[in-house]
Amino acid sequence: MIIKKLFLSAALSSALISGLAHGQAASNFPTRAVTLIVPFAAGGAIDGETRHYANKMTALTGQQFVIDYKTGAGGRIGVAHVAKAKPDGYTLLLANGSFTVYPAVDVDSSFDTIKDFEPISLMSQRTSVLVSSPSFGPRNFAEYMAYSKANPGKINYATTGSGSIGHLAPAWMHSITGTKVTFIHYKGAAPQLIDLTTGRVDVASGNILAQIPLIKAGKVRPLAILTNKRSKLMPDIPAATELIPGFSYTNWLGFVAPVGTPPAVLNKLSEGFIKISRDPELISALDAENITVVGSTPAQFRQHLATEVALWKKVIQENGIKVEE
Repeated sequence: MIIKKLFLSAALSSALISGLAHGQAASNFPTRAVTLIVPFAAGGAIDGETRHYANKMTALTGQQFVIDYKTGAGGRIGVAHVAKAKPDGYTLLLANGSFTVYPAVDVDSSFDTIKDFEPISLMSQRTSVLVSSPSFGPRNFAEYMAYSKANPGKINYATTGSGSIGHLAPAWMHSITGTKVTFIHYKGAAPQLIDLTTGRVDVASGNILAQIPLIKAGKVRPLAILTNKRSKLMPDIPAATELIPGFSYTNWLGFVAPVGTPPAVLNKLSEGFIKISRDPELISALDAENITVVGSTPAQFRQHLATEVALWKKVIQENGIKVEE
């Protein structure tokens, strides 16, 4: 009995010491560089936005927040890398809309975006615009919808890949209206835009800031903002919801950590990201790029992720979409 009591006492003491050590580590976090894994190529709009966050978090914590690119397989390589990373808060993933698409389209079982990650903060939302080739007949969004209804399947809609947000968001839009288009899938935005500007395809959607130079040059024509409100960058272009009640999609960026990351570390990271999201300098810099800073709590971000996963599963099932590799 005495031996048993001594053993139990030693076990409790060990657990207490371990808990105190974890608590102390969390209270001092971070004590070294934090790596932000970006699953997409450097040089684009996502890269620039992430640099803003990395710089602000570095200034806030006194430790470097460094960006590392793990690209390929539509972002899945970077996601899988973070899913397997040590859950200590020092390796985080930059997630975007594709993160909620994977559960609906993937047979890849190397990660589960809901079970293998802990949400930290939804950081921003960004606007997409529907644009057409100058040679495309319909001149505005109302004409586009009327044409798609009268000519099912005749509109060639370019996407940045089968199962991408650029595919599923318009699939949802046309599902709501009971209209049909033919999706033409490309491996990235560059080849998509070449065929759009030369009239080989009719329409496409993408980040509004990237489209503005093409719009000003007359190489593409804006038809609609794919959200529930107009953009101040193009106030004369209607929001899709004006013609299609119930449809609105806004792409986003946020940070997640591997599951098992200590709650105290997650809280410190969340508090940090929320704090920098209130920084007037950051808000102004991203506003100039037509990006709305959010800075949510982990609970709010978790709900956002769950809602989108359910949406894309519904869209894929209702439209019989077969995702191509």
